[in-house]
Amino acid sequence: MEIQAAVSDPRAGSHSIELKLKDVSQLFNSLDPSPFDSKDLDHDAEEFILSWARELDSKGPLHLRLHLENPLILPWSPQTVEESIRHYFAYRATMNDLELRQLFKLGRITLIIGITFLMLCIGVGRILDSDLVNIHVTSLVRESLTIGGWVAMWRPMQIYLYDWWPIKRRSVLLVRLSNIKVDIKFSA
Repeated sequence: MEIQAAVSDPRAGSHSIELKLKDVSQLFNSLDPSPFDSKDLDHDAEEFILSWARELDSKGPLHLRLHLENPLILPWSPQTVEESIRHYFAYRATMNDLELRQLFKLGRITLIIGITFLMLCIGVGRILDSDLVNIHVTSLVRESLTIGGWVAMWRPMQIYLYDWWPIKRRSVLLVRLSNIKVDIKFSA
């Protein structure tokens, strides 16, 4: 599989990603037993398309140009190739959205655990204030419990402040790729 860089196509008002292949079967995972319209893309081809789509302007439509040495054979046609590629990226977008929902669910669970642990630590620290005579030990234990409680809040804060952004960006990219236009050119 020979892969070319993405190029801007000012006539089409879009960006094109170009792949040179011997035949269309190189584009799809040969180990996938699914019917041809539901096949997974080859991992290298998928990563190439994703990486170039990520680098291209996010405002215009994307085009995938396939330069094939051999003609398409049944059951493949230009329409089925395009539908298969779109279907694959739509499926990946759905899975990516599921991953985001699972991350937010984990965030809710860790937030509940973190807040509960923080309240417990602060409560135990206040109880220690009233019962112990040695103020230095009490102060050390109370501060340690407070710090421990706030450390328990680290994971939910990380999820809600940072972890979801890359997944959301990937989701937008996959939705965009689920609408990609595919052109097939045959080498002479």
